[in-house]
Amino acid sequence: MKEMEIVTNQELKAARDREVPRGPFNVTDLFVAKAKNATITDVEGREYIDFAGGIGVMAVGHCHPKVVAAVQDQAALFSHTCFHVVMYDPYIELAKKMNAAAPGPSPKKTMFANSGAEGIENSIKIARYHTGRNAVIVFEDAFHGRTLLTMTLTSKTMPYKKGFGPFAPEVYRLPFAYCYRCPLDLDPSSCGTACAGLVEDAFKNYVEADEVAAILAETVLGEGGFVVPPKDYFQKIKAICEKHGILFIADEVQSGFGRTGKMFAIEHFDVEPDIMTTAKSMASGYPLSGITGKAEIMDAPHPGGLGGTYGGNPVSCRAALAVFDIIDEENLLERSRMIGDRIRAAFTSLQDELSVIGDVRGLGAMMCMELVTDREAKTPAADLTKALVSRAAQKGVIMISAGTYGNVIRPLMPLTIELDLLDRGLDIVADSLREVAKEAGLA
Repeated sequence: MKEMEIVTNQELKAARDREVPRGPFNVTDLFVAKAKNATITDVEGREYIDFAGGIGVMAVGHCHPKVVAAVQDQAALFSHTCFHVVMYDPYIELAKKMNAAAPGPSPKKTMFANSGAEGIENSIKIARYHTGRNAVIVFEDAFHGRTLLTMTLTSKTMPYKKGFGPFAPEVYRLPFAYCYRCPLDLDPSSCGTACAGLVEDAFKNYVEADEVAAILAETVLGEGGFVVPPKDYFQKIKAICEKHGILFIADEVQSGFGRTGKMFAIEHFDVEPDIMTTAKSMASGYPLSGITGKAEIMDAPHPGGLGGTYGGNPVSCRAALAVFDIIDEENLLERSRMIGDRIRAAFTSLQDELSVIGDVRGLGAMMCMELVTDREAKTPAADLTKALVSRAAQKGVIMISAGTYGNVIRPLMPLTIELDLLDRGLDIVADSLREVAKEAGLA
């Protein structure tokens, strides 16, 4: 058959262009044949260091033996009954794990859906039902998904929102605590986290406080560029929420499951969210998201008001249970912190050498560098960032960019990556940046 004759990336790319619409974007022109831990091998046999992790999904690495075994075992028993029709234990066991792991002393309950966007949608539904209110406050530079509601909640217009309106109503947006690009043009070291006060201002200018069901925030911005707010930022926002009877929802879709050196990034801020959403690394690539919240809030909607045919698929739940075990047994939270230290050291050393690195920031392994053409003016270097991603791929490292201006490099390698492979990958990134910066006349 003709399909069996297609063996090169170029031939497969031609087939992709014939058979698949242009809308789904591709970072590289590569096609994977196999992957193992932190490496990807393409159909032509070339091996790459994986600094993308399927966009932050493979925290425990590709094809971890425990995940593979759990999935194979479950698939041989049953792959689907629909939890709403015939229940199964993996769903309950995973909910129990999530409830125990979620930060804060309040009793928790958890339900499962298919994707991060679906998790966010359900969190908003639950918040609206519990409070009897409609409005939601979100933040600039945030990404929450691509469905109608989550696309509305998402900040960046291109490529996520252009041409896809009209959008969902009752969504209000405020600046985030992006200290490198302070929305209030203040000194972060002495401003007293003044940007948190913008929430109270919003109640005067945009929406009444008693109409707001929830304030939704990524604990650390993902697509927005790994932006980490000051520690007291969420503490102040949570206090405002409690004052006005508003729920605080922490979006941990990208920052959860050890990426920041703690199980969930919100733990760095000593805040108990009312609802928390998770996905990505939760099930090591199998479609699954979680909505975990205070029990009385999660119990608010009526029976049948929440759910979906595939939500909490048993194979995905078994994969997620294996992820919990791996994180514990292999001490991946500590390893995340160690990986983050190595990335920070490599990036700050390179920052001393190259003026195109404006900022190095992050928590744990969720560490990034923001590229600029002028460090004083902080002019975003989107073209340079794009060139760096391409050059690194040519040299054997797959990675992705981020940021509202497209000028942030966000490594999302597995937390199980071999340290010599990590260092080799960081060296390739450094060499690639030196080359493209010189070619652009910026070094």
